[in-house]
Amino acid sequence: MPEEKKEKSKSISRRDFIKDSSLVVGATAIGSLGLISACKSDEATKTVTKTEAAVPLSQGYLVFDHRKCTSCYSCMLACSTAHEGVANLAHARLQIIDDPFGSFPHDITMSICQQCETPRCYLECPNKDKAQCIDPVTGVRYINEDECIGCRTCALACYFNPTRISFDADRMKSLKCDLCRTAPYFSETGKQACVEACPVNAIQYTTTKPLGNFGYEKNLRGEGWGKLGLPTD
Repeated sequence: MPEEKKEKSKSISRRDFIKDSSLVVGATAIGSLGLISACKSDEATKTVTKTEAAVPLSQGYLVFDHRKCTSCYSCMLACSTAHEGVANLAHARLQIIDDPFGSFPHDITMSICQQCETPRCYLECPNKDKAQCIDPVTGVRYINEDECIGCRTCALACYFNPTRISFDADRMKSLKCDLCRTAPYFSETGKQACVEACPVNAIQYTTTKPLGNFGYEKNLRGEGWGKLGLPTD
């Protein structure tokens, strides 16, 4: 038992060390984005029926490594700033959930939209193709906030817990990651603000669909993580 407690404390201190370091780097990364210019995988909680119509695949995806994440919130601040022009965690299209009572590697959860092959948020939206939409060229699933009626059907339909749909209570609009398709305050066209801002590269963009419907948790660690005493496999 004494050895177990010692190891737990050691793991937490490593995470804290990396987190403190990344806060400094992350602040620099967000500042360099030029955003104010013209600017553990969760299990599915619902099943897909065979009668649901097929939709085109997205040509872009975000993969992530929650073991590498330091919960510095750089990605959330960058996301909010890119879309809203204001750094507000409540308006981020992705969520980093930090459990202060958890221990590594179960102390952080990365809640990121996976651009599902069969998107229930889109299929069950009562205002489908107006509010919940699919880009005809890229296949990106996104929300047209001008047409959103704030019913939150999409959030309830989402496969994941916590849901990948955020909600703006002030405007009564649902918010969802669109891979920065509609990010008016982010000038880096074709890139994603969260990916660019993450100081430890815990989020990456890929055009190759990850294997399986929910296999977006990837090992993005290199040899340097082993030197810090953290697992690299």
